Amino acid sequence: MNPFAPTFEKLPTSIPVFPLTGALLLPRARLPLNIFEPRYLAMVQDSLGGDRLIGMIQPVEPGAEGGGTGTAAAEPPLAGVGCCGRLTAFAETDDGRYLITLTGLCRFRVREEVSTMRGYRRVVADWSPFADDYTAPAEGGFDRTGLFDRLKPYFARRDLQVNWQALEGAPDEQLVSTLAMLCPFTPAEKQGLLEAEDFTARASMLLALIRMAVHESAAGGPLRH
Repeated sequence: MNPFAPTFEKLPTSIPVFPLTGALLLPRARLPLNIFEPRYLAMVQDSLGGDRLIGMIQPVEPGAEGGGTGTAAAEPPLAGVGCCGRLTAFAETDDGRYLITLTGLCRFRVREEVSTMRGYRRVVADWSPFADDYTAPAEGGFDRTGLFDRLKPYFARRDLQVNWQALEGAPDEQLVSTLAMLCPFTPAEKQGLLEAEDFTARASMLLALIRMAVHESAAGGPLRH
């Protein structure tokens, strides 16, 4: 665990959240973000001056996260579960954007949304179901060979360039998290991967999604992802 990150017992009662359809953050994984909307620029500024914690969460209505500065009541509803990350890298651009990286810390359930004075959204977080997120899983416990056997046709069908050497050398959790975050799954599938009970369940779900996509492609169906 990063020595600058809070322990599980010291996670805050409430956190700011960044609603983004199709975005997935998982514990110990890194998510780069390009921040340009005024209210989320304010969120990053406030985070830098505080505990540097920001929650990533999907809005229930796909594509509804962009634009507007309406009240919380007028915003699209949030998914029930998100993942909190710690802001571990930060840069400014000449055109007024922030380039940040969040490192996943722990998932949370949304108890309620609370009002803020700076336009961005904030929730009361229930961390209690996810204490195990602070413990990295042991190596093994899933069909790594089977995953790679299906990854090759999956990426080839989508004409995606992959650094196979880096993937093959990645530890199990890093491999599964990277694929879960980067593969073009639907928002509902991303949410399912986030809410998987543990690493083994997430790895099994990832393999099933890739197997299904490869099967559909081989059968001549349209690409779902």
